[in-house]
Amino acid sequence: MSTYHLSRRSVLAGTAAVAAVVSLPSIPGRAAAAPPAKGGYRWRNAVQGGTGFISGVLFHPSVKGLAYLRTDIGGAYRWDDRKDRWIPLTDHIGWDDWNLLGVEAMAVDPAHPDRVYLALGTYAQSWAGNGAVLRSEDRGATWQRTDLTVKLGANEDGRGCGERLLVDPRDSDTLWLGTRHDGLLKSTDRGASWQAVSFPAAPSATGQGITLLVAAGRSVYAGWGDSDGTTGKPNLYRTSDGATWEAVPGQPSGAAARVPVRAAYDRHTRELYVTYANAPGPNGQSDGSVHKLRVGGGKWSEVTPVKPGGTTADGSADSFGYGGVAVDARRPGTLVVSTNNRWADIDTVFRSTDGGRTWTSLKDRAVFDVSETPYLNWGGDKPKFGWWIQALALDPYDSRHVVYGTGATLYGTRDLRHWAPQIRGVEEASIRQLISPPTGAAHLLSGSGDIGVMYHERLTASPSRGMASNPVFGTSTGLSLAAAKPSYVVRAGWGDHGNGAWSDDGGKTWAPFEAQPDVAKSAPGPIATNADGSVLLWSFGTAGPGYRSTDNGATWAEVASFPKGAVPVADPVDPARCYAFDTTTGTLHASTDSGRTFTARATGLNAGDTEFQLAVTPGRSGHLWLSLKWNGLYRSTDGGATFSKVSSCRASYTLGFGKAAEGAAYPAVYMVGSTETVTAVYRSDDEAKTWTRINDDRHQWGWIGACIAGDPRVYGRVYIGTNGRGVQYGEPV
Repeated sequence: MSTYHLSRRSVLAGTAAVAAVVSLPSIPGRAAAAPPAKGGYRWRNAVQGGTGFISGVLFHPSVKGLAYLRTDIGGAYRWDDRKDRWIPLTDHIGWDDWNLLGVEAMAVDPAHPDRVYLALGTYAQSWAGNGAVLRSEDRGATWQRTDLTVKLGANEDGRGCGERLLVDPRDSDTLWLGTRHDGLLKSTDRGASWQAVSFPAAPSATGQGITLLVAAGRSVYAGWGDSDGTTGKPNLYRTSDGATWEAVPGQPSGAAARVPVRAAYDRHTRELYVTYANAPGPNGQSDGSVHKLRVGGGKWSEVTPVKPGGTTADGSADSFGYGGVAVDARRPGTLVVSTNNRWADIDTVFRSTDGGRTWTSLKDRAVFDVSETPYLNWGGDKPKFGWWIQALALDPYDSRHVVYGTGATLYGTRDLRHWAPQIRGVEEASIRQLISPPTGAAHLLSGSGDIGVMYHERLTASPSRGMASNPVFGTSTGLSLAAAKPSYVVRAGWGDHGNGAWSDDGGKTWAPFEAQPDVAKSAPGPIATNADGSVLLWSFGTAGPGYRSTDNGATWAEVASFPKGAVPVADPVDPARCYAFDTTTGTLHASTDSGRTFTARATGLNAGDTEFQLAVTPGRSGHLWLSLKWNGLYRSTDGGATFSKVSSCRASYTLGFGKAAEGAAYPAVYMVGSTETVTAVYRSDDEAKTWTRINDDRHQWGWIGACIAGDPRVYGRVYIGTNGRGVQYGEPV
């Protein structure tokens, strides 16, 4: 049951000018390369509850109960007020477009409630593809897409700024899009095409560019993130005619006002509020301020609730910036702002009812209920008010309904005191490992980036035990179950109080390794336990050789013959057999003495490519499967002495196994790969002779090449690890 993968990084080509139009119907995508599963599949999230950075929330100003949410790597959502949950809007984005699952910005049209726009693009690096704009006339049920010729950066510094996308207040057909490195774009046909327009500040290849666009009456204001904050180098511009832009006179300067992060306009008082920081965030801010501009007269006033730079009770520096800002549509002069990156004294949301003359910290009286998402207790600690608070919104129809995003969830209140996650339906974890045990209460264990390992005793509720503790990990790097003793599980990951742990109750509770190799703290890597749980093998990539333990991690011995950089995988039947694939030479190494020594077997298997997955068939000793992405799928039935290429498969990225079909002698095989041209999710009930595609064009989730696992107890059920949409699981219908 042990598997391992190394991540894929696509390179999508792109050049620089303006836009090709692609129409997406309600079921977007290409034709399937294999026949769909009979009766189809039902796809749902295994509930964790958020687990990622909420970078923006937008209430519709004209429709009660309508809101949108964006994330840095996991797409966009619409709030369903009747069901009290968020509905994913971008799961149709497929493998080749993985870079579009990060949402840089979103916009709604106040005059046309059914229109919504998304600016997509996760990375602005040379290896990433260009961005795109999605536009919808039915609140995201269907989309039309325009491919841009510039790159966006929804998962880069400044991803909590914004919004960078805006419907012009004078003309619903006109949209503005601020970019990081390519200036200001304008559309006059509701996002169908885009043209670069003149803007007073010159873009750079490494800067932030335009950080925000906001309407104030009939004018549009744009924040500029590349000024140094000194007088004469403005960072806030405006246009009143949609053609010419000018620097806003009298704007604040200095380090505390270097980057305009977010802005909100109070139409009652005609005042524009702007939050500033000395860096775009969400990390790296140590100074900041809040200012307001009386739009009619041009007067600026500083209304900063608390200035950074003091000390906390324990003597730590109280450094932070300011992030979110939202105004009350019903009460003039009422607004909320958030601190950001305030690690020492914990971030807060300040509220004012007098235009910023006085403030109240909502943290001081806050009462939290995280029973719906227990991982927010962070291994037993009480939930903190939050961190990375840049997404902040105030319901235009309820002055006491405030929501704010953090690096892990969205908190909401209806009375300004009692807070709970308002995250139902949102899943943003980047899943690294999956195990579906053959016995026990939990059908699933998952290992994620940032939030470690979870024990899913139910798929429809966030794990009651939260994150695995003792120790608590940030990012999980390894997870392995003893196939012949499934109550025994080991895990590895990044942690401050140890990097490995073992469990003898199937992952409910954990004990840390009593010792670990010195290299583990700086380079924790994949880990495996052999079939009966008597031996552990721990790899640390190119940082060092593999290590072996026979006493639950109390002592470790170096395995000199273990190929450096390889990944250990245990035979599911024979405790003496272990395997490791060396990508440098394309060689499969095997051990027949419980990992004491390894010797080379099959060679010439895609040497030099570091992206692969080695999987073993449950209940079959020596049955190995090697996924070598677009180089195909290879199979061995003799413990890796020889491999043959699987002719039915053009590309294979990750492979797993589940309960056999009725009448079949071999476990069902699940794969993310392609049989002809379409990368999708497939199942084979005949040892990979033929495949059936089991996902559809509405359920693709971008890049899903990390891990996949079938359920050994439920035929047809499969779990898929996504990079930003959590664990997806499908069942035949």
